Amino acid sequence: MRRQLTPYPDAALCAALAADLDAADLRSEPLRGAWGDDADDAFGRGIRGPLLRAIEGRTDALATLGRFFVVGLPQPADAVEAALPTVGLAGLEALGLAYREDDVAVPAALVRPQSFVDADGVGEWWIASDLDEVALGGALPPDHVLGVGGASRTLAELVMPVPVARALDLGTGCGIQALLVARHATNVVATDISARALAYAEINAMIAGVTTIDFRQGSMFEPVAGEAFGLIVSNPPFVITPRAEGVPEYEYRDGGLVGDALVEKFVREAPAFLIPGGAAQLLGNWEARAGVAGMERLRSWVPDGIDAWVIERESLSPIGYAELWIRDGGTTPREPEFEPLLEAWIDDFAGRAVDEIGFGYVLLRRPKDPAAPPLRRFESLTQGVSGVGRALRDGLRGHDALNAGMPERLVVASDVTEARHHLPGAENPSVIELRQGGGFARTLSVDSALAAFVGACDGELTVAQIVGALADLFEVPLPELWADLEPRIRALVVDGFLAAE
Repeated sequence: MRRQLTPYPDAALCAALAADLDAADLRSEPLRGAWGDDADDAFGRGIRGPLLRAIEGRTDALATLGRFFVVGLPQPADAVEAALPTVGLAGLEALGLAYREDDVAVPAALVRPQSFVDADGVGEWWIASDLDEVALGGALPPDHVLGVGGASRTLAELVMPVPVARALDLGTGCGIQALLVARHATNVVATDISARALAYAEINAMIAGVTTIDFRQGSMFEPVAGEAFGLIVSNPPFVITPRAEGVPEYEYRDGGLVGDALVEKFVREAPAFLIPGGAAQLLGNWEARAGVAGMERLRSWVPDGIDAWVIERESLSPIGYAELWIRDGGTTPREPEFEPLLEAWIDDFAGRAVDEIGFGYVLLRRPKDPAAPPLRRFESLTQGVSGVGRALRDGLRGHDALNAGMPERLVVASDVTEARHHLPGAENPSVIELRQGGGFARTLSVDSALAAFVGACDGELTVAQIVGALADLFEVPLPELWADLEPRIRALVVDGFLAAE
């Protein structure tokens, strides 16, 4: 049975560890090169055999630390000492990341390279977190601190690349969002209810050499009472968990409230902590209850005068949702604990008449002009996306531009293409589509008039000049054509197909 140590941040030891990891080149690409693409992909699915087979017998620092810190396997103590000559095994033990048992070094944490891409470029950090279920060989402890997972990467993709003076990462966990936000925020406050999570987050900031993050312990907005921020990001513990005996309460995913009350609390309270023009972004779940759609319930939580853009990515049945999160905790249907947990989830959902559970993204913004009509956009999008943070930023800018009136000139976004489909032998297309290559990858069917308008938006002619020319071309009265085009042009601006010059 692995011992669980308490992580302890120490700037000098973290700097020494970073120097050793750098010297060993413990990074994503060298590791993938060491054990191969297929083994790396299998490891991402929780299968470690091919990876270990590929580096079997290797005693170099990269292979030793790959087994020790990436996979989480004990290694000979002298091999770990050789791979980490600066920090040493004693330094790891002082940090709470490993310990010695006779001649064996035992990892008490994972330290994995995590690459990222944002508006400022490409980079990579080493991120320390608790041992996962593969390394532990069983269910996770309730105070488990998660590393960088799918939800973390999703939120990182969502965050708008906008420079701010002060940012808040609420529920920081291992600290990955705080590190990312620190790249375009002067100062960041990172909070968590878990002292263990905050210790890991501080260790990770020290390893990365980032000194602009203030770590504070507390629930929700309590640690920042009376403060305001230009950006709030949160991957909160939103997982809906039964409040029943025998159901584990994992700190990293369970906020301790009933149903989707934690997401409701965030949506209602976050705007009070935003400066004018400031935005809050989070991931969350919401329940559809007794025939009332989850998105409609969420809409009712948004305070008056606040911009809201909510995107539902998927929805699950109560049974599907329960199975997902029971497995996430390391319990499979083959184990006797699975059925009682499933029953607890089903009973919990039945008590609130829950029909389905939605998952998605929430963007809230306090407008700079409180008199401006707020954006209220609630939609379901399931297609693959890329560069979502920029798309959200540009959509808000488009909304603001339209609040001031139709821009004088519009230009087509650089990722927009047009596709025309003809029936055999037909002179005119039966379908015209505008397609986005990035953002939300929307595809819109348009008619000839709107396609011609978009095609002419190169910044040379004004909107009025283009519409006037099209009215002559199609022999349609100008007021009639404008009444048809104007709302659709506005939608193209908010969707990012067109932008104010």
